[in-house]
Amino acid sequence: MSTSPLGQTSNHPSAPALATATALASPVGAAGGAFMLHPETLQPGKEAGYPGGFAYYVVGRGGVLGDVDASVVISAFGFFAPELVRSLWESGVNIEGARAGADRYALGCAAWGRSRLSEFADASRLVELLEKVIDSADPTGLSLFTGWRAQPRVSDATGRCYQLIHVLREMRGSAHIVAIVAHGLSPLAAILANPGSSGVDQAKRFGWEGPFPDGGSLKATFDSAEKLTDEIMARQIGVLNDGEQEELVDLVNRLHQVLFPQ
Repeated sequence: MSTSPLGQTSNHPSAPALATATALASPVGAAGGAFMLHPETLQPGKEAGYPGGFAYYVVGRGGVLGDVDASVVISAFGFFAPELVRSLWESGVNIEGARAGADRYALGCAAWGRSRLSEFADASRLVELLEKVIDSADPTGLSLFTGWRAQPRVSDATGRCYQLIHVLREMRGSAHIVAIVAHGLSPLAAILANPGSSGVDQAKRFGWEGPFPDGGSLKATFDSAEKLTDEIMARQIGVLNDGEQEELVDLVNRLHQVLFPQ
């Protein structure tokens, strides 16, 4: 760790931390997002009177930001078409308010994980590692992650473990938005350039309307933004020692296997 001419510390991630961040990206993304639009998660929203599951999703996920204008949620969500987010937020937030919607959604997150992780024997240990990373993370520029970090956590190990997997996913998602902006990519361009997505189909699901340009020419820029995302995550994960990082990857992969058995 070196000091810059301005007297600030230059914190370059270690190679092990960068490898850990890269290894966690896919399983955390899949596991942490699995509950979001699942019928079991959306049903309580329907019963509460939300006008459709997507409105509940937007209010539930974005409600951690508080009673804000839709533009704040648009900024934090990043990749969704602004008109779609505004419509869903404004149609849903009056049902019970932003905070109550977020609280309901967070409990739904815990319940979804709890019902599926009964055979995951290491939930308590994974909670310890995740909380060490999440609670010590620098929140600068990571608004949606920070909102989710501040949400109350359930007391049981399996429910809490799954909530924290989601919070870690929000950390990476927020970091990815920072990296995309830093590379000069628009949200739509990032979707179209992402080789891991379905491109145009994904853009349509996120509310964008065509005609859509070819994102292939931006792949190198997107890959560079992915690398920066991993670097941001690695600086957060670096609070763990090398052994703890290896344990974190192992436990996350095992949790992923429980959720998605082959």
